[in-house]
Amino acid sequence: MNAQELQHLLRQRFPKEDERFEWKGWRNLRHNVSGKKGEDLLCYVSALANMDGGCLVIGAEDGTLAPTGVADTGDYTPENLPHRLLGRCANLPSLGLTVELLRAEDTAAEVWVLHVPRHAARKPVYAHDAAWQRDHDKLVPLREDRLAAILAEPLQGEDWSAAVVPAATLADLDREALALARVQYTRKHSRERWAAEVPGWSDATFLDKARLTIHGQVTRAALLLVGRAESAVLLNPHPAEIVWKLPEERVVEPFRPPWLLATTAVMQRIRNPIIKLFPETQLVPVQVPRYDTQLVLEALHNCIAHQDYARCERIVVEERATRLRLVNAGGFVDGRPEDYFGGGRTPRLYRNLWLASAMNEIGMIDKGGFGISDMVQIQRKRFLPLPDYLGSSPIETVFNVMGQTLSLDYSRLLMEQPQIDLATVLLLDLLQKGHTLSAAQRQQLRQRGLIEGRGTRTTISAGVAAATGREAEYVHASGLDNEHFQALVRKMLALGPQPRAAINRLLLDKLPATIVGDERRRAYVKTLLQDMVRRGEIQNVGGQTKAARWGLVKR
Repeated sequence: MNAQELQHLLRQRFPKEDERFEWKGWRNLRHNVSGKKGEDLLCYVSALANMDGGCLVIGAEDGTLAPTGVADTGDYTPENLPHRLLGRCANLPSLGLTVELLRAEDTAAEVWVLHVPRHAARKPVYAHDAAWQRDHDKLVPLREDRLAAILAEPLQGEDWSAAVVPAATLADLDREALALARVQYTRKHSRERWAAEVPGWSDATFLDKARLTIHGQVTRAALLLVGRAESAVLLNPHPAEIVWKLPEERVVEPFRPPWLLATTAVMQRIRNPIIKLFPETQLVPVQVPRYDTQLVLEALHNCIAHQDYARCERIVVEERATRLRLVNAGGFVDGRPEDYFGGGRTPRLYRNLWLASAMNEIGMIDKGGFGISDMVQIQRKRFLPLPDYLGSSPIETVFNVMGQTLSLDYSRLLMEQPQIDLATVLLLDLLQKGHTLSAAQRQQLRQRGLIEGRGTRTTISAGVAAATGREAEYVHASGLDNEHFQALVRKMLALGPQPRAAINRLLLDKLPATIVGDERRRAYVKTLLQDMVRRGEIQNVGGQTKAARWGLVKR
């Protein structure tokens, strides 16, 4: 391939720098493999490995990925570089550590793509006696929360939920929960040739078949799902509790096993009135419960299946006035939540495989990767904001679901255009929640006529506003242009120099509604002033302290 084709290939495979991809235009490779601490190849390898692994592209221009080539390699070659790295990066796995050589035939520029594997469980990777990680486009020492997450990772073959509890017997299991488990197991396996035999099985046979016990011995999974509340003490030091909390009213209630029954009890505690949505094309409102029962139970069962029980934490269900927030210990195990929104990805790894298998057998979860997709589709069909995992970290998973509209434009658009594709719905959902979209995402929506504007001032388009009967809101959201706000600043400064706080008071409540949040609105004012400084209209006449004041430039 020629240089242009190689550049196109690199941009397709490595679209942006993040925790997985890094671009380096190093021409002097010999001095950059082991060089300045915090800047050399060793530290970048440590950072990539301490997240989920990734690729380091060497010999391509930063930003454009135009192949500049690797030069001055010293005695390094694509074949021996992995071996040399293994000797200098402690705990770096060898499996998957390779160099892929790409060459532009017309310029002879060589690009080395270093593939870095993920760290081994509980083993952070070190370079220069320190562990590193990426923070957007920066290389920083490994943070405490990420280190804690790595050290808490399950070892291969280790499953907390599969362990047998020696002191537990079948008498420690709840009879009502066992009966329900049989019903759901029978329903799930109704097409099996042996389905008619299930009612005749003894409890011991059924529990083994449902993967709750192992050869008649009670597992931790069995005590969680169908165990008696009093028997939860056998799981000590784990608290074995789901906590429902209503912060505004200072109400807290714990729920103990059997969790096959407790999750329904938690759902019954959640206040779930009927809410009304009003389409523009009909007089009768759409009425839906604030929360869908299937969605909430699916989310709660996911918390149970994926909880990191070794951390001895409780599962928390926090109910606010307009949303639910479910939190379980342990980061997302296999990939990212967004990977499962469309239902195309199948999980390959479970933190609690025995527990997940038992929950699958008795109808609490599926193991095909459709659970998150189902929750997304449920919320979409209810015309409400999609569920998200905002606030999650490597040591905990946070699931959020809204119980009201954030944007009537969004809800009405879903009502009027039910055929709109999921990828577009996801982008519109990010927009209504105040997230900043990338240039490519904004362009995708703009081409479909759904938005207009730039950057933080992106709004729904006039066409969508008219189609959904929101013309007035559209005018309010799109707001006035920069020149109008700068004219207000000039008029104020004509009276004399003013502090930034006074300018903020003048402008903040007049900015477009699409600029959501105090931080973003203040950033908008800052950019506005910087633009006036560049044009030579205003200047700082009070120094760089808190007493700084802005004044007009005298002409």
